[in-house]
Amino acid sequence: MTTSHLNGHVASEGGGGRGGNDELRGGQQHREMAVDCPGDLGSRTLPVRRSAQLERIRQHQEDLRRRREEEGRQLDLNASLRLRKLSQNPNIGIDNPTFLQDSHIPQQPALGGQHTQALLGLEELLFSLKQVRGFLPDQQSQNDVELVLSLLNKSDFQSALKIHNAVASSMNRPSPPFPQTQHALPLAMEVRSLVQSCHSKEGLELHSLLTDTHVQALLLAHDGIAEVELQPESELVEGETLTQWGGETVKIVRIEKAQDVPLGATVRNEMESVLISRIVRGGAAERSGLLSEGDEILEINGTEIRGKDVNQVFDILADMHGLLTFVLIPNNQNKPAPVKETVIHVKAHFDYDPSDDPYVPCRELGLSFQKGDILHIISQSDPNWWQAYRDGDEDNQPLAGLVPGKSFQQQREAMKQTIEEDKEPEKTGKLWCAKKNKRKRKKYNSHRADDLDEEILTYEEMALYHQPANRKRPIALIGPSSCGQAELRQKLLHNQPDRFAGAVPHTTRSRRDGEVSGRDYHFVSRQTFEAELAAGETFVGSRTQIVCFRCSESENIPSRDGNAKGH
Repeated sequence: MTTSHLNGHVASEGGGGRGGNDELRGGQQHREMAVDCPGDLGSRTLPVRRSAQLERIRQHQEDLRRRREEEGRQLDLNASLRLRKLSQNPNIGIDNPTFLQDSHIPQQPALGGQHTQALLGLEELLFSLKQVRGFLPDQQSQNDVELVLSLLNKSDFQSALKIHNAVASSMNRPSPPFPQTQHALPLAMEVRSLVQSCHSKEGLELHSLLTDTHVQALLLAHDGIAEVELQPESELVEGETLTQWGGETVKIVRIEKAQDVPLGATVRNEMESVLISRIVRGGAAERSGLLSEGDEILEINGTEIRGKDVNQVFDILADMHGLLTFVLIPNNQNKPAPVKETVIHVKAHFDYDPSDDPYVPCRELGLSFQKGDILHIISQSDPNWWQAYRDGDEDNQPLAGLVPGKSFQQQREAMKQTIEEDKEPEKTGKLWCAKKNKRKRKKYNSHRADDLDEEILTYEEMALYHQPANRKRPIALIGPSSCGQAELRQKLLHNQPDRFAGAVPHTTRSRRDGEVSGRDYHFVSRQTFEAELAAGETFVGSRTQIVCFRCSESENIPSRDGNAKGH
């Protein structure tokens, strides 16, 4: 069963299940393959015995060690040729008796991977300079030492030296390996409320500091970093889940996958290796947090994966569900700190069908949509291919789908326009007719993202509007004369009175029998009406029967007669 079948958006012509996989093999090969573990295929695979599993791990590590030794021998061979050339004419050095080897140099304590600065003693420095001055033969050197001594005796320099020593002393102290708490801002607000009634000098100063917006922003940033640092790591079983052998780290990951929850991962081939290419939101892999992009898969439930293509991996995982045991070589590249991505809501301005897209990295995960659909973008970690849900299909779509990124789609549309323009045939006119110049288009340039954004509309960011309870939005019905605005207005007011209401106009005429001020009209004097006009209360509209807007602080609608204004 492919992921497209689980998503419910892209179905093959031959039906779901294995047929979709066969169709993919027959067509164009993509860089990634979505793997899944459906519950209706096969039975639960029992875990492999531990001794046999460790033996296979050692075999994988031995293969990796041999491969690295072979690469090292090639490097040593190239290096030895250079060393022989260098040894023919060795440079003669100068013996320095005061030189110490690196192993004898006392190392300063490090904090955060960097060496800290040593403490500087002013008295020792002054004493050393005075001794040096006595051994200098010429007057110029002695004057230079005097200049340095005058600098050291200045109060500004001594203050700066004290600050340096204080910072260096603080950096030399061992710091905790992780933050103490991720609730520094709530604690600070609690302390501020406690010292609010304190009248001492220290209490007032502390209350002033905790009230400062910059201090609160600093504590908020601290809590955000601490929340990431204090995330619980996956529990590792000693001697089993993390093994060192031949210089390679092998990790064992176990994921319990329910029958109705897809795995949510794609794989790709690099030489003989099978790597995790993408973690899809909503799957078991993303929820566990144990698999990472770039990890190499060695085994799955005792089945060797290395050397197989992505289609074979798909077939293997199709028969597995329940407890999945992965033997991995973790990705050693520096990974950016995880950040909480905000969900953005966009409106699509083009149709998209992943089955017709040759560039989609994983066709099974492609999300089809039509122009006007609302998409919820939940991940933009890959700028070219976003992960999204289609509005209204969240319950029927367990995994997020792949949609083209904004910049990627704009570049494709720009290239398409350029190619179509180049292929457009020249239209020949009659001899006595002047030939029309073709409209000039801007040529495609991938670095002109701003121009593409203005010319090609792909996605438009949307936001859900929450109607205020005490205020209604004005609606203007604009059209030619006698086209039915009045009938449409009356129908809306009659059919949906809880949603639509007519604007109460202002008028300068006198009140008639049965009219209520504030319900039928707002009755004002002509002087008041003209005073408000003079104060800048302008009206937009060419005829008295057309709904207009009152351009003031309140967004209301005037209507009906020449002396009316919106309310």
